[in-house]
Amino acid sequence: MKTTRLKIPVERKDLEGLEIGSVVYLDGTIYTGREGLYRRIVDENVPPPVDIRALSNVNFHCSPAASVDADGSFRVGAVTATASFRFAKWLERWFELAGTNIIIGKGGMSEDIYRKHFVPNNAIYLTTVGYGTGALLGRGIKSVRDVHWLKELGIAQAMWVLEVENFGPFLVESDLQGNSLFERENVKINKGINRLYDGLKKPALSRYGETDDRHDELI
Repeated sequence: MKTTRLKIPVERKDLEGLEIGSVVYLDGTIYTGREGLYRRIVDENVPPPVDIRALSNVNFHCSPAASVDADGSFRVGAVTATASFRFAKWLERWFELAGTNIIIGKGGMSEDIYRKHFVPNNAIYLTTVGYGTGALLGRGIKSVRDVHWLKELGIAQAMWVLEVENFGPFLVESDLQGNSLFERENVKINKGINRLYDGLKKPALSRYGETDDRHDELI
């Protein structure tokens, strides 16, 4: 697996050599933003609290585990990515407003969404690596530069501006051509998944959820 370390703000040339499945670490300024932020800015037409284009071009879909120090400053010890497919309906307008080139989250999106929204904006998607990596990612957060709309949106939905160093690991889920790591691997897996059950007998006892007979399902 290839490993790359990118300095933010990223440029197209920084992303051109990235292949799906490669590992990426980030240095610089990122901001968190999910449905609360998108809804407020895109749907409600509330002006952004800061010039997002000048701030950063990396948007992280996550919830930070934040605490307040004695001097009133904030500390983020961990960050947990959230599923990005839920935010697809805001992407067209968000790319226009924010000039985002990297979106980080978990679960990825479809190749249709990548090719419709990401490719025209020279953007890629990075995914977190499995579950339980929140504390690992927290090690890469050097400081909280600012937090916007904390009172209005709450900790999870507020816009956190974070300074990061060697922040990762992340996997390249989509590249500049809109190819998806998850969709590519799902095709391979689905071709052979039925063979996993070859030669197995029907279970003598079964529990709900362990049956392939639709008459056994509960609605």
